[in-house]
Amino acid sequence: MSLLTLLDYAGVALFAATGALAASRKQLDLIGFLFFAAVTGVGGGTLRDLVLGQAPVFWVKDPTYLVICGGVGIFLFLTAHRVEWRYRLLIWLDAVGLAAYSVMGAAKGLAITGSPTIAIVTGTMTATFGGILRDLIANEPSILLRPEIYVTAALAGAAAFTATALLGLPLPYSSAAGIFTAFALRGGAIHHGWTLPRYRPRPGRPADEAMKKKRK
Repeated sequence: MSLLTLLDYAGVALFAATGALAASRKQLDLIGFLFFAAVTGVGGGTLRDLVLGQAPVFWVKDPTYLVICGGVGIFLFLTAHRVEWRYRLLIWLDAVGLAAYSVMGAAKGLAITGSPTIAIVTGTMTATFGGILRDLIANEPSILLRPEIYVTAALAGAAAFTATALLGLPLPYSSAAGIFTAFALRGGAIHHGWTLPRYRPRPGRPADEAMKKKRK
């Protein structure tokens, strides 16, 4: 099994786990667990393949991905009640999955198109879209609306992998660079609350003042 395939399986399993844990928070039945696990596990990769024109998408070519999602969903349906701190676990599993998938998505984009820009975009997309779908379906605040760094971590991980790969580093080293970068940023955001500067609205000029200046 190649390193990229291993990363792909790992990313799917980790995101599937976050989906199943979200189902546990909603106290859903087994079908709900399987649905959340599958949608979260393969959502980002599905969007990546559609954007890259890869048909059929990866989990149709290799149903092992669906088996992994199903296995994770069943396992957590039976054991999630033992994890009292499952929201915290969900966040950290999501961070690990984001790091792995930012590299996998970038590697696939780079291999198919040869474009560093597309590689970074597909890496970011692959790493974040599953989590976005999970939060949307679970009716929870979207990761895009949370203040701490999330998408930026995926983008940085994809960029680190792409840059080191283009510099000629062997795949294990470039993959490690991307995973470490993404996980360090996301982990720091979780632990320390790192955020990017936010937009602060400024009061505009009064309407009458603007009209006076226009007449002049």
